[in-house]
Amino acid sequence: MLHLYEQIQEAVTKIHSVWDKKPHAGVILGTGLGNFAESIEVEATLDYGDIPHFPVSTATSHRGRLVFGSLRGLPVMVMEGRFHAYEGYPLSQITLPVRVMKALGAEVLIVSQAVGGMNPYYQPGDVMLIDDHINLLGDNPLVGVNDDRLGPRFPDMSQPYDFELLAEGQAIARRNDFVVHRGVSVAVLGPCLETRAEYRFLRAIGADVVGMSTIPEVITAVHCGLRSFGMSVVTDMCLPDALQVAEVEEIIRVANSAAPKLRALVEGILDYEAAKTG
Repeated sequence: MLHLYEQIQEAVTKIHSVWDKKPHAGVILGTGLGNFAESIEVEATLDYGDIPHFPVSTATSHRGRLVFGSLRGLPVMVMEGRFHAYEGYPLSQITLPVRVMKALGAEVLIVSQAVGGMNPYYQPGDVMLIDDHINLLGDNPLVGVNDDRLGPRFPDMSQPYDFELLAEGQAIARRNDFVVHRGVSVAVLGPCLETRAEYRFLRAIGADVVGMSTIPEVITAVHCGLRSFGMSVVTDMCLPDALQVAEVEEIIRVANSAAPKLRALVEGILDYEAAKTG
């Protein structure tokens, strides 16, 4: 089996066969941003199954392809659909696309996710900017022998989500007249949703929202030197003393209803990055 570094290079070679630009940003679209790629001036696409060593997304509402093009004047590569540990993939494979983004020249990672809200001040349809996270997946994408070509053995996690981009995200929301929260996301394995006792535990340890993704990708982004900006869409409330049955169809509907806010945030961050690059 090829080492991770060689897997990355083979994926990069395949992508260069259809698109030879250097992306400024990589975007991972979770539930709620499935149609975001329609905003891009598309120059090329690749199904995950056609890219060496990429997993295939099996999650509901995740399309499963890479889109390459231009948005707000910057070259970008966009993942329409992501991978999850509950699908049975190891975290090193789930996070391979992040390493490929870095190898192609990306500087920023933008991620979105659908989450359950545990902070009683949140409501379904709200957007929370991820300020920090708690990893309860029971695994870490950096476990194993470290390849110094990809990043340091012990990466610092004091600022996994870029504070400058977080502040800009809040400013973008104010300019567009919608509320964003800033809080802590916890990742659990899934695929079942949590019990009332688990929600009480997760809230007690400091989490505002709970999901099943994003944190492995951001850990990998920190390892390889990408700045990260994360957005969470609250699709349902997980208040243990008033817990209702969660319906997947309703979760997807609420996530999709937040798409205009997510689109404004992504485009605003890219405008900010474009202004910095001159």
